[in-house]
Amino acid sequence: MRIAICQIDPIIGHFIYNTSLILDGVEKAKASGCSLAIFPEMSIIGYPPKDLLERPAFLRENLDQLNRLASRIEGIHVLCGYVDRNPLEVGKPLVNSVALIGGGRVLKKGGKRLLPAYDVFDETRYFEPAHESLVFDLGGRRFGVTICEDIWTVGDIKGLPHYAFNPVAELHSQSIDVLVNISASPYTLNKAPLRMRILQSLSLEYKIPTVYCNQVGGNDDLLFDGMSMVVDSRGRLILLGEEFAPDLLVWDTNSTCDEIDQPWPEEEESVLRGLIVGTRDYVTKCGFKKVLVGLSGGIDSSLVAVIAQRALGPENVMCLSMPSPFTSEMSNEDARTLARNLGVRHEFIPIHDIFEAYKLALEPLFRGLKEDETEENIQARIRGNLLMALSNKFNALLLTTGNKSEFAMGYCTLYGDLSGGLAVISDIPKTMCYRLARYINTDSEIIPHRVLTRPPSAELRPDQKDQDSLPSYEILDGILEAAIEENLGLEEIVARGYDPETVRDVLKRLALNEYKRRQAPPGLKITTKAFGYGRRYPIARGPEPY
Repeated sequence: MRIAICQIDPIIGHFIYNTSLILDGVEKAKASGCSLAIFPEMSIIGYPPKDLLERPAFLRENLDQLNRLASRIEGIHVLCGYVDRNPLEVGKPLVNSVALIGGGRVLKKGGKRLLPAYDVFDETRYFEPAHESLVFDLGGRRFGVTICEDIWTVGDIKGLPHYAFNPVAELHSQSIDVLVNISASPYTLNKAPLRMRILQSLSLEYKIPTVYCNQVGGNDDLLFDGMSMVVDSRGRLILLGEEFAPDLLVWDTNSTCDEIDQPWPEEEESVLRGLIVGTRDYVTKCGFKKVLVGLSGGIDSSLVAVIAQRALGPENVMCLSMPSPFTSEMSNEDARTLARNLGVRHEFIPIHDIFEAYKLALEPLFRGLKEDETEENIQARIRGNLLMALSNKFNALLLTTGNKSEFAMGYCTLYGDLSGGLAVISDIPKTMCYRLARYINTDSEIIPHRVLTRPPSAELRPDQKDQDSLPSYEILDGILEAAIEENLGLEEIVARGYDPETVRDVLKRLALNEYKRRQAPPGLKITTKAFGYGRRYPIARGPEPY
């Protein structure tokens, strides 16, 4: 028996487009001689639909599309995800569901038993746990179908949630021969190997092959890496889908496959791919074709410019440099060189005269007061206004260039460098920015070498350096990772060897700048805890017990 695992890149709520992706995958599966084609969780809708699920018309269209799709399926069986109504009068109104389609109709249905409600997941807001998983017989084999979280129950893997109920064990009691999992599992760094370990553990425990089909692409702040896979009954990885690209895998259940050895890309390659795909999908799914980047000549804006050029092509990227009286000629030269290397349009608008006009207008009120962060922020806000003007005029989405370390510390200006439609690297620590830049330069110097070696600076006052007001980024990023991703407090972080006063200052500034992050554009999620929907802290709160 031949089975197609079809990882697709849906658009949330674009039913016609998503159905066309499914039908295209079905035709390719039939051409490959497959008897079954498997598609991801909520493949008809796209994941996550969030509060679109509260619209009755949205739910009706999803069900209508399922039936229309079924009427066009002949000569093959199809598994695809959708949302069904809860048949009971108690509980949440919806069920995250999967349908078996064949012979022009829906043959059988099942649903998701375990509903995640942590980090970016909020499924208990909408769904009632399904009362049963889908089980069906095909080609002399019995298939058990789980949906995403249903397999995240392996108790011997550190960090996995613990549930009182195990859907896979129940399916095993029904004598299944193959375990299928359809997913919309968001990307985080090094998550694919964890998924494989889960599948391997289940295959070895129940002595059955496991088939995993995952969504791919970017939807808002979430990235989906695909990397669908098949693990045989001996726990060997035998098929693996592309990372961050649509793919179709064909598994012949009667063939012997070699084990895939060392399947995972380098961290830098994986993160860069994710940022490129996430940027491309966010821009295009929001209806834009072109983007705009404020290019300072520093590491962050250089990295964003490279990502934009690779995501959308050089003809769709415009870079703008806006030197102030404090901008070094070195920065201007590096910005020119990078733009030339990328082949993108690059314009200069000096802001010296505009800055002086601002100061002149404010001089009667500021008389006798020393210049401070106020004047620095004015420069950032001038640049933000210019960039937004160009964004409006040319219908180009402005990409924000701040990194995670800066967002954490409030080292960014509201209505200035926080302006924009997408914060591309807001979940990338500063040290990772340098790693990505070096990776980009592996074969040739794209980002000027000087950008990677000179001390980082916002260049908003004479001889300014980031480390005038921040710890070194190596120290800062270590503290932030412990605080944000591991949720550690002062004592635990200090126990790792960090200076207590430095840790206390970092944690204080992290808490104080929540209001800025709340007003920032959405950012692409790369780490296990990003500044976004999955990290929900109040703005107005009392002092924390550091």
